[in-house]
Amino acid sequence: MPVKHIKEQAMINRSSIRLSKADYNQLSILKAQNSSFQVQTIAENLHVPWAVDISEDGRLFFTERRGNLRVIEDEILNPVPLYTFGPPFVSMGEGGLMGLALDRNFLSNGYIYLMYTYEENGALYSRVVRMRIQDNAVPEEEIILDHIPAGQVHNGGRIKIGPDGYLYITTGDAGKRDLAQDINSLAGKILRIGTDGSIPPDNPFQGSPVYALGLRNPQGLAWNNSGVLYASDHGETAHDEINIIQPGGNYGWPLVIGDEEMQGYDFIKPVIQSGNDTWAPAGIAFITTGPRIGQLFVSTLRGSVLLAITFDESGTQVVNVEQLLEVLYGRLREAYQARDGSIYLTTSNLDGRGLPSPGNDRILRL
Repeated sequence: MPVKHIKEQAMINRSSIRLSKADYNQLSILKAQNSSFQVQTIAENLHVPWAVDISEDGRLFFTERRGNLRVIEDEILNPVPLYTFGPPFVSMGEGGLMGLALDRNFLSNGYIYLMYTYEENGALYSRVVRMRIQDNAVPEEEIILDHIPAGQVHNGGRIKIGPDGYLYITTGDAGKRDLAQDINSLAGKILRIGTDGSIPPDNPFQGSPVYALGLRNPQGLAWNNSGVLYASDHGETAHDEINIIQPGGNYGWPLVIGDEEMQGYDFIKPVIQSGNDTWAPAGIAFITTGPRIGQLFVSTLRGSVLLAITFDESGTQVVNVEQLLEVLYGRLREAYQARDGSIYLTTSNLDGRGLPSPGNDRILRL
């Protein structure tokens, strides 16, 4: 289902806009009014904040791609990172410290899960680690999934704990497109493992963490109230996708894009794709409360808008798409819904592809 909302020329014009601090504040008020949101800056002067999760006691944990794990407590940003990754960790291109998820029992066990890229023998890989945040002790890494192919581009990087208690991980094709169709490779996939690194016995491929394949650069995961799993994926030239993930499903990359079909193959088509426009969708959040209940919020990088996608009752057919917060905040990376219904977004204007305005990068609360 192609949706042509974001015109290429409009994106070119937007990319040339530079705002003063006064202009930014005034536009922020206007955009908030027009979108029926109150927009609050929670933190600013950050460097590519990538992922957010909030503990039951209200602490907001987030990653910066350069390698910092940071925390905001009582709405105050701690100026000192909780932890900064060192070698073999590397941050280059689209790699670095990316996904973050707090354990369901975080307040009692202190476990946090993180995904980052590192270098080994001249090659780039990603890994998922478990760390314990407890008192003032320095966290130690426990590797639970390793040697995921990585590269200067297409590293995926999102990790979430699903309704079933398992850890879901998105991986890109690392710039080596054929890996997405290789069932023996961890690249270009949705992976599913236990929080201790074990392989769930009901995974679709026996003994493998692979849950779905044929993806190019997925950066968002979210479940609706019925357990439908959505994932965002970057197309090669436009044709960005929102997919409904099925166990063992093959989404076709690099053999097909968007709504294309290929004789002899049963690839799963996206529930919606961008057609000839470019969204570059990143973090996604399914809204479970408030006036926008039932919508999927999609942060977009190149598109620089927050998409609000409305589904039918089954959650499998798109009935409407809105553009929210257009232009003002630049590239949007994360979309996260807190327990109180607030939506948190992160900007990604210092990632080498944006035009920073004063105070970038930021964490915003709607």
